[in-house]
Amino acid sequence: MRKAALHNLGCKVNAYETEAMQQQLEEAGYEIVSFQEQADVYVINTCSVTNIADRKSRQMLHRARKMNPDGVVVAVGCYVQAAEESLKRDKAVDLVVGNNKKKDLAVILEEYFARQEQHKAAGAGSYVMDIGKTREYENLGIEKEAEHTRAFIKIQDGCNQFCSYCIIPYTRGRVRSRNPEDVVKEVGKLACKGYQEIVLTGIHLSSYGYDFTGEKKENLLSLIVKLDKIPELKRIRLGSLEPRIITEEFVKNLSALRTICPHFHLSLQSGCDETLKRMNRHYTTEQYEEGCRLLRKWFDRPAITTDVIVGFPQETEEEFQKTAEFLKRIHFYEMHIFKYSRRAGTKADKMEGQLTEAQKSARSDILLHLEQKMSKEYRQSFLGEEKEVLMEEKVTIEGTDYLTGHTREYVKAALPWKPGTEKLQDQIITGNLTSMINQEVLLLTQKIPKSM
Repeated sequence: MRKAALHNLGCKVNAYETEAMQQQLEEAGYEIVSFQEQADVYVINTCSVTNIADRKSRQMLHRARKMNPDGVVVAVGCYVQAAEESLKRDKAVDLVVGNNKKKDLAVILEEYFARQEQHKAAGAGSYVMDIGKTREYENLGIEKEAEHTRAFIKIQDGCNQFCSYCIIPYTRGRVRSRNPEDVVKEVGKLACKGYQEIVLTGIHLSSYGYDFTGEKKENLLSLIVKLDKIPELKRIRLGSLEPRIITEEFVKNLSALRTICPHFHLSLQSGCDETLKRMNRHYTTEQYEEGCRLLRKWFDRPAITTDVIVGFPQETEEEFQKTAEFLKRIHFYEMHIFKYSRRAGTKADKMEGQLTEAQKSARSDILLHLEQKMSKEYRQSFLGEEKEVLMEEKVTIEGTDYLTGHTREYVKAALPWKPGTEKLQDQIITGNLTSMINQEVLLLTQKIPKSM
C-alpha cells in the first residue's frame, strides 16, 4: 500500500478541495499519513493569491522533496495555473495538476506509476487546462463520519470581478456553480453523519447560479432555502459575500430561516470611494453601509466582519483616514487587515505611487488596534445573556479542560469539560448546548488560538 501525505495552503475552498482529494486517494487504496512523515506521494494544494503565497508554495514543494528524494511530489491548484512552465522545470516537482483537474488525481497518479521511469526522465508531467475557457464545475465532494461539528462545503468556483490587485480570476477562471441537487445531497449526508453546521464557501460565493441557463434558475438564496429544509442540519453559515448581494429581499428571506447564522462577512477592502475605484471594486461606501443597515434591521446584533487592504497604491493619508472613520462608523465585529502585497500579473502591480513597507505597517497597526477595540465591544454586548453554543473542540486553559465553541454570531464560549466523556460527539449530544456569556468566558476564550 502506498502512503500519501497532503498539505493545504490558502483559503477555505482549497481546504475543502484538499479534503476531497484525500478522500479520493483513500478510496484508491492509499494510506494517508502526516505531511511530516515519509510518504510515497506528497500532494501540495498551492495558493497564488500573493507573491508571498507563491513563495510558500515553492517552499513546501521543496520541503516535500527533501523528506523523500524518491517520492512523487505533486503540485496542485492555483500556483500551478500561474506558474506552470517554471514548475515543469523544477527538479523538486514530478507532477503539476491545475484547477479543474484535481478530480482526476488518483487516475493521474496511477498513470504516472505505470510509466514512472519515462516520466522521471522527461521532467514534470503537466495536467493543466486553459482555466479561463472552461465552463465546467469540477465535481469534487466529501462524504465521511463527523470528526468535528462544522463542515465547509464548496458550492462555486471562479470569479468575474477582476479587482485590480487580484490574480484569482486568472488562476480560477470564470464563475462556475455546483449543481444544487449535488449540494443538497452532500449536505444531507453530512448532517446525518453528525455535522451540525455547514459553511458555504466559494471563490465568489455571491455569484452562485449566475452561470445557470434555461430553466435552471437558481441563486444563492434559493439554494440556502433548500438546505434549510434538511431536518438534521442545525446551522448554515455563509462565507465571504459581495456587498451588492445584500438587498432587502435577500436579508428579509434569510431572517426567516431557522438555520441561518447572523454572521455576515462582507468584503470591503477600503472605506474610501477613490481607493475602491482604483481597486476596481463594484460598489461604493454608501452602498456598503446600506447593506449593513439592512442586516441590522432584520437581525438582532448580527456579527458583521470584513477584509481591509491598507497601503494600496496611491493611497494618501486623507484616503486612509476616510477608511478609518468608515470602519469606526460601521463598527465591525472582526476585521482581517492586510498590507497591500504586489502581485505580478495584476494591474495594481504596475500602478505608480507604490507605498513603502513602513507606511503600510504604520497604517496596519492603527487598524489592528481599532479591530481589537471594536471586537471587544461587540463581544461584551452579550454579557449576561444565555446563548446557544455549538461545541467544537476540547482545549486546556491554565490546567483546566474546557469544551469550546461558537454562538450563532461566532462569539467564542467555553463550558467545563465533563470527566468520563470519551468522545467529543458524546459530550455535544448529551451536554448543555447553552452557555452564559460572562466576563470569565470572554477572558478564557481570548486565550484560545484564533484559528480554531
